Amino acid sequence: MRRLIGLVFILVLAAGGAGFWWVNQPLALRTPVVDLAIEPGTSARGVAQDAVDAGVQTSTQLLYWWFRVSGESRQIKAGSYELQGEVTPRSLLAKLVRGEEALRAVTLVEGLTFKQFRQSLLKAEQLTPDTQGLAPDLIMQKLGLPGVAPEGRFYPDTYTYTKGSSDLGVLQRAQHAMQRHLDAAWQLRPADSPLKTPDELLILASIIEKETGQASDRPMIASVFTNRLRIGMMLQTDPTVIYGMGDKFDGNLRRRDLQTDTPWNTYTRGGLPPTPIAMPGKAALLAAAQPAKSKALYFVARGDGSSQFSDSLEAHNRAVAQYQLGR
Repeated sequence: MRRLIGLVFILVLAAGGAGFWWVNQPLALRTPVVDLAIEPGTSARGVAQDAVDAGVQTSTQLLYWWFRVSGESRQIKAGSYELQGEVTPRSLLAKLVRGEEALRAVTLVEGLTFKQFRQSLLKAEQLTPDTQGLAPDLIMQKLGLPGVAPEGRFYPDTYTYTKGSSDLGVLQRAQHAMQRHLDAAWQLRPADSPLKTPDELLILASIIEKETGQASDRPMIASVFTNRLRIGMMLQTDPTVIYGMGDKFDGNLRRRDLQTDTPWNTYTRGGLPPTPIAMPGKAALLAAAQPAKSKALYFVARGDGSSQFSDSLEAHNRAVAQYQLGR
């Protein structure tokens, strides 16, 4: 019977003209959107059966023989596909041969903490939350980085994925991307940089990311912190204090918070904190590697997103009076 159907199908195609009507006719779908998953190694017959089982309402044999007669059955790619609207046998095969999988995307923004980063992944559409409930150190172990703190280790970008993909896969891609960008930035540092390791560059970049209100200020903000590191001056940057407070931070940073010691409090401890405090983007990494050449040691927000930079404490105090106190 199967051979008879195949023979009839071949004869229909061979007839030419109107004989090709079937491959160009819309196929009925059981639901408005049909999700078709094709596993690696599935035969053309198996693909046809999977399509029918998923909700493409046609003959498995006809679909299979169309795949065979087209000469492209061996080019069908495994993956996750989404069928909707007008789908013909011809367009279905073309989609499978081109590997036009159903993709979703999640955007991870510069300056996110690892905790916020994970929340973004949890909200991502049809991304399997395999890391949900796992402790950060266990996640890093699964990524092949046991003992490495996760903060700052993932590159902020837009990542596409197929429906049903694991969030661990996105994390791995983001981690590899950050390592590539960090390695590239590390190669650009000047010989007199006070940064001793790529990790220190990553930490500094995360501080620059959180301190920057206007993108054009990044190199100068990097210069301030680099100059301070070079002379052994306290960094005294609020974002590190806030990070060290964790969930205790209520949106208001008080004097007592600046005086309460944590490993990340750069008002009570010298040098860089032990880990990054956020996910820095490419611009922050490059600024940390190549800060502007200046003698600036201070900066204060002007109130419009930009900063006023000063070489001396006296000049800084005047800037604070002007921009912060309105004097």
